[in-house]
Amino acid sequence: MTNYKIAETATFEKKIKSKKYEFLYQKIKNYVYPILRKNPHFGPNIKKLKGIYKKIYRFRLGDFRLFYKVSEEKVIVFIIDIEARKDAYK
Repeated sequence: MTNYKIAETATFEKKIKSKKYEFLYQKIKNYVYPILRKNPHFGPNIKKLKGIYKKIYRFRLGDFRLFYKVSEEKVIVFIIDIEARKDAYK
């Protein structure tokens, strides 16, 4: 089974360091990243988006959504952004 690498975009890194999201970073590193390394396509909190965002996945973290894209050629999961649920789909 292939283990995917995790790559955080500059947008995500900047946002996760803000006070609003910093409490989530430990949970993301310890819980979410191990799941995404094994299988970023399927899981109880994973959903592929539709429409113009059909190449993007989201991982549900309570009231927050972590958005990412998978590169099969490079075997990398690119962490794109994190948003509160109420703001995520606007």
